[in-house]
Amino acid sequence: MKQILILLLCISSLVLKGQGLPVNPGLQKEISVHDPVMIEAKGIYYIFCTGHGIAVWSSTDRVNWKREKPVFDEAPSWAVSAIPSFKNHIWAPDISYWKGNYYLYYSVSAFGKNTSCIGLATNRSLDPQSPDFKWVDHGKIIQSYPGITNWNAIDPNLITDDQGNPYLAFGSFWDGLKMARLSKDRLKIIGDTIELPTIASRKKDLSDKTNPPSVDNNPPDAGGNTIEAPFVFKKGNYFYLFASIDYCCKGPKSTYKMILGRSKSVTGPFIDKEGLEMRRGGGSLLLEGNENWYGVGHNAVCTFKGKDYLIYHGYDAHDDGKSKLQIKELKWDALGWPEVI
Repeated sequence: MKQILILLLCISSLVLKGQGLPVNPGLQKEISVHDPVMIEAKGIYYIFCTGHGIAVWSSTDRVNWKREKPVFDEAPSWAVSAIPSFKNHIWAPDISYWKGNYYLYYSVSAFGKNTSCIGLATNRSLDPQSPDFKWVDHGKIIQSYPGITNWNAIDPNLITDDQGNPYLAFGSFWDGLKMARLSKDRLKIIGDTIELPTIASRKKDLSDKTNPPSVDNNPPDAGGNTIEAPFVFKKGNYFYLFASIDYCCKGPKSTYKMILGRSKSVTGPFIDKEGLEMRRGGGSLLLEGNENWYGVGHNAVCTFKGKDYLIYHGYDAHDDGKSKLQIKELKWDALGWPEVI
């Protein structure tokens, strides 16, 4: 009887594979994500990424992933008021932990415009089964406006300086990537929210506030300043600024790639391997597409069990350019620059 049951289980497994269904429902080794960020909490790894209500995945091994409920079942009312076209498709979240709470910054935007906002939600636990699990939305942190701000309030990333003061890096296209000081409680921007310092750009002239003509389906007003997705990571004596350049979201036509520079100050200037400032068009290439990936980008950098990892998405050249999760270990060379292995 036992042998018959084993035979039936094997046949069932083969049938499921033949139908293209997962043998373990709810678990996927190769998951489709966009703009992923990862964190570990009590032995469980969580991914937050672009998706309806903010997509969430969990894993015990960073290989097998389970789809969790989104952060927001319904679009936050403040976001609908600020961005009338917003339909709860939330972009590029950033997750961090501080003083007993998880801080999740996220982006809402009208596609192709800098009609955008960054919001914040917090939670005492990331485990949906915990009695402490409840997302509390704190609403808008900062907003960008066409014709008023020459930057775009998307792609947030929180970083603290050596004294523990929090900053938020963000931005895409237009005038480049920006950085703003946060209040001690991390709930609001302090200081000027119109004229913000540029920390990275493809423009070489900081005084150039114009945007070149739109090309290749650029956002209409953003021009050719194809840079986005800042992520700042502290390693040793340096703050490393990672950014993505060229084009995402085009499947086989994606040309996404990652660049970086570093600074001993959290606010920069960030300098690449050639000594060029990232705010003046500099940035050393870290990773680009190849015969297997049309483009790669929008990365986070995380440390798990003493090892540093590059977390990003790539457009699969063997699967119609679908966006998929990639996790690669980072090594640091003798001069302190990261290399993907």
